[in-house]
Amino acid sequence: MDPEKVKEYFFNDRYARFSKIEIVDVKEGYCKVRMEIEDIHLNALDILHGGAIFTLADFAFAVASNSRGRAAVSINASITYFKPPTGKIVYAETEEINLGNRLATYQIKVYDDKNTNIALFTGTVFRTSKETSFEGG
Repeated sequence: MDPEKVKEYFFNDRYARFSKIEIVDVKEGYCKVRMEIEDIHLNALDILHGGAIFTLADFAFAVASNSRGRAAVSINASITYFKPPTGKIVYAETEEINLGNRLATYQIKVYDDKNTNIALFTGTVFRTSKETSFEGG
């Protein structure tokens, strides 16, 4: 797997790009993304919107689960919010919990640049037989 090809492939995720999410690191079954908190990410209480946090974690989940060269689609996702960030940058980092032939499960830790735990996201994907365009490399 070529990390640059993965980044190029996921540049096509227009919602993640609109949300200003960047891929920091990617390996097979792993991804770390970041998002600098801007005004567009805030809710009416002037704290980071839960949807922005979910989007960040969901994007890390998508990249990690598709990184092994097979297209994967989410079949279940949930998030638990702990507290709002105290820093200016939030990160989402994946851990592959289980990899099967058809299903894979991931946990995504969301934290900020001051190491504040923001949320924990868990998701399961269905792994299709379709190959992604960055397989090999």
